Amino acid sequence: MYIRLDSVEKVKDFVTHIEKCNTEVDLISGRREVDAKSLLGIFSLDLTRPLEVRILKDAQSEELEQLLCRFAV
Repeated sequence: MYIRLDSVEKVKDFVTHIEKCNTEVDLISGRREVDAKSLLGIFSLDLTRPLEVRILKDAQSEELEQLLCRFAV
């Protein structure tokens, strides 16, 4: 799934929701990959482009995918 986090508020909202999940979630932009629960990591990415979300599948992953639809491109 690809998402867009083009404002500070969207990044904060995204991290707040992701932190509640026990699932491992990564964001990928080009060659860089960061932990989606890391606010500083996310700000180190190029936020002008869509970000790829990689979710480690588990019981919460379907719930998490529905949550991410708010940020989908």
